[in-house]
Amino acid sequence: MYNVGDILRLRKKHPCGGDRWEVLKAGVDMRLKCLTCERVILIPRVKLEKQVKEVTSQAAD
Repeated sequence: MYNVGDILRLRKKHPCGGDRWEVLKAGVDMRLKCLTCERVILIPRVKLEKQVKEVTSQAAD
């Protein structure tokens, strides 16, 4: 569903105030990087799918 390089907007904001994340690793666990503060998190795919508001831009194939 989500590929490496996609930019996602999540429903809840990160404590730094950013809500846009870049997908660094796709799989059962997704690795995301906050585009505001560069923080990297690991989140289960099931939880991420509930949090995604929109896909802002997709990675080039």
